[in-house]
Amino acid sequence: MVSAQRFLAGRPRPRPIKPGPGQESVWDYPRPPRVENRKERIEVHLGGQVIVDTTDAVRVLETSHPPVYYVPLDAFPAGVLVPVDGASFCEFKGRADYFDVMAGGSCVPRGGWTYREPKPGYEGLQGRVALYPDHMEQCRVNGEQVGFQEGGFYGGWITRAIVGPFKGGPGTSGW
Repeated sequence: MVSAQRFLAGRPRPRPIKPGPGQESVWDYPRPPRVENRKERIEVHLGGQVIVDTTDAVRVLETSHPPVYYVPLDAFPAGVLVPVDGASFCEFKGRADYFDVMAGGSCVPRGGWTYREPKPGYEGLQGRVALYPDHMEQCRVNGEQVGFQEGGFYGGWITRAIVGPFKGGPGTSGW
């Protein structure tokens, strides 16, 4: 059996893309992650319906990851978020609980999550929900359709203002 350390030793480390004017590099983001208030307009569509349209958002910034946007629970119409069993754990933020996201006849199992009782330093996430942009019809930041972080776990939102490379896709687990 090859040790993980030995396996990763032969892999090249990522080379950060130099940000252009008005851009941010995810390699300049902190670890542990930081929560920051934002006033961009966040829109999310599912099942042909608008399920979020708000300018009250926070985003979490963490080294090598595109930002994850969190919006208030009350930004969603009634019945869109359905709590489900199961949770995950973040060493920084704490326990994440999940929702199925439902609208217009579409259902995205475990398409959103929240930190009901976030750890100290992450209180700004309480009462907020993040969504996986790759499972929604559209996610927009100030009118720009976002891309999504590969890998299906982290849920980062990629706009033209964010450069990587981004952790999450194949071959990035050792970053």
